[in-house]
Amino acid sequence: MTADDRVPAPRAPQPRPRTRVVLAEVSRPDDRAARTRAELTQQTRVGDALVRGLVRAQLSLALRLSLVVLVGLGGLPWLFAIAPTVGRVTLLGVNLPWLLLGVVSFPFLIGVGWAYVRLAERNEQDFTDLVQRPER
Repeated sequence: MTADDRVPAPRAPQPRPRTRVVLAEVSRPDDRAARTRAELTQQTRVGDALVRGLVRAQLSLALRLSLVVLVGLGGLPWLFAIAPTVGRVTLLGVNLPWLLLGVVSFPFLIGVGWAYVRLAERNEQDFTDLVQRPER
């Protein structure tokens, strides 16, 4: 028997590389935000409560600023009726009621409108931050 006629000995099987099987993903911090957005789009009870809260905040803001306008502009005729001497005051040849109601009222309304837009956007940003806030 020669060395070439020998049958080589069987090799030991090589171990296969390990494969990790994951059955469930570990929840990530952005899962809560995604879940909340899904509740909003699917109109679940939680999403409906969140939207109702935003609408309630916007309505409250609108009513408060409407009250400011009502008192600010609606109070002027009452002031002139209660104190007629104030209604007879003239500035630069124009009666004070005409100046207040005809000239000063427009910058006042623009200011209230600017405040409303700014505060309404803040409400919406707070709502967006609430929806996108990661779970702690």
